[in-house]
Amino acid sequence: MSGNDNNPSKPKPAAKARVCPICGKPRSERYDPFCSKRCADVDLHRWFKGGYIVAGDEPGASKAEDED
Repeated sequence: MSGNDNNPSKPKPAAKARVCPICGKPRSERYDPFCSKRCADVDLHRWFKGGYIVAGDEPGASKAEDED
């Protein structure tokens, strides 16, 4: 035997299903990575309301240190 993994009789491991990060339903190609326009809008609303935060320095923190 050659150790080839392309044996059609050997079952392949199931691929992890990609799901919507908002509701957990299967993703839609049209609204990827979401399942629907509704979930895409929920995510956008969370960004607008400050529900998500991107880590970084305080604005102006580096300028204050440079003036000393």
